[in-house]
Amino acid sequence: MVKVLLDTNVIIYRETNRILNENTPDLFKWLDKLHYDKYIHPISIEEISGYADAELRRTILTKLEAYNIISVLAPLDSTVNSMLLNDSDTNSQNDTKILNELYCGRVDFLITQDKGIYQKAKYLGITDKVYSVEAFAARMLAENPQLIDYSVLSVYKRKIGSLNFSSHFFDNLRKSYAGFDQWLNKKSEEDAYVCFLKDELEAFLYLKKEDEKEVYSDIFPIFAPKKRLKIGTFKVSMNGLKLGERFLKIALENAIRLRVEEIYVTIFDNNPDDLPKQSLVTLLESFGFRKWGKKLTGEGVYVKEMLSHFNLENPKLSYPFYSRSEDTYFCPIWPDYHTSLFPDSILNNESPEDFRENEPFRNAISKVYISRSFCRDLKCGNNIIFYRTGGLYAGVITTIGIVHKIYFPRNLDDFKKVCHRKSIFSNEKLEEIWYHRAKNGKWYPPFVVEFLYAYSLPTPKINLSRLIKEGIISDIDSVPRGFELLSKEKVDKILEISRADESYIVD
Repeated sequence: MVKVLLDTNVIIYRETNRILNENTPDLFKWLDKLHYDKYIHPISIEEISGYADAELRRTILTKLEAYNIISVLAPLDSTVNSMLLNDSDTNSQNDTKILNELYCGRVDFLITQDKGIYQKAKYLGITDKVYSVEAFAARMLAENPQLIDYSVLSVYKRKIGSLNFSSHFFDNLRKSYAGFDQWLNKKSEEDAYVCFLKDELEAFLYLKKEDEKEVYSDIFPIFAPKKRLKIGTFKVSMNGLKLGERFLKIALENAIRLRVEEIYVTIFDNNPDDLPKQSLVTLLESFGFRKWGKKLTGEGVYVKEMLSHFNLENPKLSYPFYSRSEDTYFCPIWPDYHTSLFPDSILNNESPEDFRENEPFRNAISKVYISRSFCRDLKCGNNIIFYRTGGLYAGVITTIGIVHKIYFPRNLDDFKKVCHRKSIFSNEKLEEIWYHRAKNGKWYPPFVVEFLYAYSLPTPKINLSRLIKEGIISDIDSVPRGFELLSKEKVDKILEISRADESYIVD
């Protein structure tokens, strides 16, 4: 039985009327569905018993019978003890003692909202077992899709006025921004990107184009005049579905289409315990946003340059731009997997209804491709042109990806870890792929290419017949079965005949 240790802060949010985030109630429901045992440390009882608020203390203590209490504590490990000796106060010492149970293997996971505990776990090398409420929810969503019905979850563009303004989704925004309801009404005729789950709003993205005449007197340091795209409102409730990446991709594509010089967003980022906002900041920074300054309201201002540039060492920082001068590989992908992995590259003869579920691998910008190709020379910053197999007329090139990392897993556990939440395959299928043997009976270990889903080529797509006619592929029997390096001339021809948008290309 899986044992999950809950930190004091998680228990408090659960057993009082304080709301940590929208995922908190569901976390406990999912723990019950999975039959995971919920444990609390005796230290948590001590901490709660010391609360000055008698009513709050009594309320929580009466509810602790629903949890298992660790009755026999693990002996203090020497490594943990050395950490304990450096703790400067009782709270830090309590955090270390709680971590000892995880470090010694008495419990399987720890769920906490304390960043200090996570830093200690990093020192102990057990960060893979320490989760925030949101992060653990993300793990469960990815590994147990049966926990939730995805069947009507998808991204749409809707008039803001058509949304239900009384939805609880907007409650936190109302608290953060005075006059938010008036803003909703003012923007009622404008478009927003939204996502629903069973008619409940789960994600919202509003974009505003600004020109050189925009006034930025409330931002310090003040912006110089430029064409910009502002992410006016960006909120995602269910981060476990990678909707944040999906919406960020939409925002960056709009920035390129509108030919702006910068894209920016303002966030109340000064509360380290507001994990949804901190997660959003982390996501933005990983894709090249840097903190510029602050607004008079106290919001942090984050900016990303959108002039053509390419970062070879970390293409995420310059995403979605890709470099024409880097090596480009041709890569086939079967139809069964193609549109699930590349939802924006859906073909005219495919129904969007068949790809309506927003599973994490569909929304993610970072994806993985598993291969046993003899060609294993790909490097960070290289390009991949994906070809959806199907013969002379149904086989088409659809998508451009940017290589981010290459992995050569040593064992099945490494393989699963690399593919986690970025692959379209279940754990069972990954095991089957790992152990698969060639027709000659030999086992060739697969390797994994992590790439960024950069650009979907325009429709109609260029088919195999045209590729043969243009001399890019010799004949129908010469279609590569694995990665194959393309000449610069062939890459230029593909980009030309496929009518690729030059705005994404760095020469």
